[in-house]
Amino acid sequence: MVSTDRVLAFAAMSLLVIVIPGPSVLFVIGRALAHGRRTAVATAVGNVFGSYLLVVAVAVGIGSLVEQSVAVYLAVKLAGAAYLVFLGVQAFRHRKELKSSAITSGSAGPARGDLRTVLDGTLIGVTNPKSVVFFAAVLPQFVDHSAGSVPAQMLLLGLVPITIALITDTLWGLTASAARTWFARSDRRLSLIGGAGGFTMIGLGLTVAVTGRAD
Repeated sequence: MVSTDRVLAFAAMSLLVIVIPGPSVLFVIGRALAHGRRTAVATAVGNVFGSYLLVVAVAVGIGSLVEQSVAVYLAVKLAGAAYLVFLGVQAFRHRKELKSSAITSGSAGPARGDLRTVLDGTLIGVTNPKSVVFFAAVLPQFVDHSAGSVPAQMLLLGLVPITIALITDTLWGLTASAARTWFARSDRRLSLIGGAGGFTMIGLGLTVAVTGRAD
């Protein structure tokens, strides 16, 4: 249904987006710093579950519209590209506000059970603006409209970033939990990460705006 070339191209784009530290990654890191490895992994699992709920919503809603209207496709793509640039600018402007104390305090508090931790991660995943924009504006570009069943293709393609996110978010969490002192004592490191992520997101937004198929 979906060609290997499209899957690989979407995987490359997904990796670029996912490795940029956003709300979900910072939340996983915060949980790792505050509560350790087990909580970080459970949070990552919940995050990808919430993200796939977004895939389902986009596939059922926007997917059906995109299948019928090139104009809707272009509108969604350009709106998403503009918002990605906006998020990138905001991330760069506020990079110095990424304080380890703020991250850990936001994720601290009494330890929660695994199920509650997964639910917390799900909430972050389903409300992550970066994920909303990515799935709404980028995912439709990799669908083969001539093959039909656009929603089904989106559901299948959506598994690609979900798998990547599960791996990378887990690695972020395990790394943070294994190096709590190193990570938590350097606001400058967090600032550099935030700035680099902002620039990358701006570049991604511009790329989304000028590329993609409308067939």
